[in-house]
Amino acid sequence: MEAVLNYLRSAIERGEYAVGDKLPSEAELCRRLEVSRPVLREALRALQTMGLTVSRTGKGTFVISDGAVADPTFGDYAASDLLEVRRHVEIPVAGYAAVRHTTEDLDQLNHLLERMEQETDTTAWVAMDSLFHLAIAQAAGNPVFRRVIEEIRDALARQSAFLNELGGRREQSNREHRAIVEALVDRSEHDAVEAMAHHLARVETTLTTIVRSQHRTAPSTEDEDHA
Repeated sequence: MEAVLNYLRSAIERGEYAVGDKLPSEAELCRRLEVSRPVLREALRALQTMGLTVSRTGKGTFVISDGAVADPTFGDYAASDLLEVRRHVEIPVAGYAAVRHTTEDLDQLNHLLERMEQETDTTAWVAMDSLFHLAIAQAAGNPVFRRVIEEIRDALARQSAFLNELGGRREQSNREHRAIVEALVDRSEHDAVEAMAHHLARVETTLTTIVRSQHRTAPSTEDEDHA
């Protein structure tokens, strides 16, 4: 997927596909790049997240920018807005979950963790990742917290897929998730809060690294002027 993404992104940045142009059909791109449709669609979703393209139902994918945006969008929410809300919601939620969780909550979380640690398919892992954060909210014992996470669940999944495909976050996320659950097992509010804060900080760091890398690969107007 990353190879396909880099190819399409470079083609857009070089002007091979100019702003306003429609990309070739999925069938054509799959044939040209010799990849499966699921792989291509992941790359196209990443292009849209970067702000380079937009998908129009029944019409295709169109180029809307020749340079990646500084604040990617995941579903209905900008990355910066999503991270801000997650810091203010999920960190205290982890603390509440450490104090209020039931045996059933822990069983569900441990089951999810075990499946995630064994999973190699990104799509399946991402689905369980959003379920994991939903289960933490459930363990906090306040239905409002669960509703908040449900509201941003699609965005969380999109962000997770983006970070895993471009930032190789899966194994690191598994370790961070394990630390959160261990804090819940110990009923340590402090450790749960710290573990979730560390997890979200690593998410933000990886996202920032990816965005900065995108901007370094694209020539700036100033560079072109001096060329």
